[in-house]
Amino acid sequence: MNIVSDPKSITAGGLLSSEVNQAAALAAATAAANGVLTIDLDAIVANWRKLEKSAVPAECAGVIKADAYGCGADAVARALAAAGCKTFFVATLDEARAARAILLAAATIYVLDGFFQNCGEAFAKIDCKPVIGDLNELAEWDVFCRRSGWAGGAAIHIDTGMNRLGLTLGEAQGIIPRINAGDHGITLVMSHLACAESLNHPLNARQLAAFRDIASLFSGVPASLSNSSGIFLGSQFQFDLVRPGAALYGINPTPEADNPMQSVVELKARIVQIRNVEKGESVGYGGTWTARRPTRLAIVSAGYADGYFRAGSSNDGTRGAEVVIAGKRCPIAGRVSMDLIAVDVTDLEKNAARRGHMATLIGEGITVDELAHHFGTIGYEVMTSLGSRYARIYKSGEAAPETASPATAAG
Repeated sequence: MNIVSDPKSITAGGLLSSEVNQAAALAAATAAANGVLTIDLDAIVANWRKLEKSAVPAECAGVIKADAYGCGADAVARALAAAGCKTFFVATLDEARAARAILLAAATIYVLDGFFQNCGEAFAKIDCKPVIGDLNELAEWDVFCRRSGWAGGAAIHIDTGMNRLGLTLGEAQGIIPRINAGDHGITLVMSHLACAESLNHPLNARQLAAFRDIASLFSGVPASLSNSSGIFLGSQFQFDLVRPGAALYGINPTPEADNPMQSVVELKARIVQIRNVEKGESVGYGGTWTARRPTRLAIVSAGYADGYFRAGSSNDGTRGAEVVIAGKRCPIAGRVSMDLIAVDVTDLEKNAARRGHMATLIGEGITVDELAHHFGTIGYEVMTSLGSRYARIYKSGEAAPETASPATAAG
């Protein structure tokens, strides 16, 4: 297992080396960090392979938008490409530029947020494909291709019930003569499921039927409907290509059942102070939490600026989120602030929680989905909100990638 952090902290002669002592590398990367986010690239690859196997014979792509759901698009794209992933989805042209800089030319990159008239040269320069979901976009793309001679291709997005992006079914039927004429430049026809995480939601069947009908008219064009949760709705939803995102990163794609995916991230933050408060004293902003006994607090260096949401706070009537210190779950005391949280460690052994020790915010049994529940949101938002002040450690059984995302040490 290699631990990859800031390349400067683990280089030998200016080059990353798998011979660097792992304990020393970890210590160097985290010595000055108030928080450490560990990302298991092997777990991401294992999740992708599980999804790929579930979708056979469909191709399994990888969604690496939003900095690979907060995990670092550079490192994740490299790991997935090495595992055999050939098609990637990002949201924006800037994300596509970053992905192309590290992916081989043979990799296909789709840009989900579409095409704009003045962006054609940028798409062509990096050989990525827009996902077109509007007739105006299609017309602008056609003009650019005709004038430039570019033949890089594009996807057509059809709305089957999400009512967000995509051509209407009527608009999609209107371009079928173009498909039948050949030389259309369309390399993928796709739609997006709105309620795939709910196994028996009636919209799933309606979207499937609508997409099956319209996709059948796009003769010879590969079709894609399933996101992470859609893969688990059955083979009829998988078509020619599936597009997992959240499941790659350990978020449960089947919230009505046990999570079939491996956990990917572990998040720790440093205890910066231990303090005692008397019974009846309040803790934190607003004085919303009152000590019911003489209480020992661990003040932990993480807060909503780091993606640990204020909604995880507790008050005198409501228990909030928990962290793990010295192997035991401990409740948050009072409001989460921008940079700090207070944790009640009274029930731990006297010296079990000490200044400088780490508290586990995600890991040791606390999952991303559990934390999202406390925050009143979903795992997607938790993952993509993880702040830039954490030192990032990449665990992998393979040789360390030379351009792995650098760590940012929190001050």
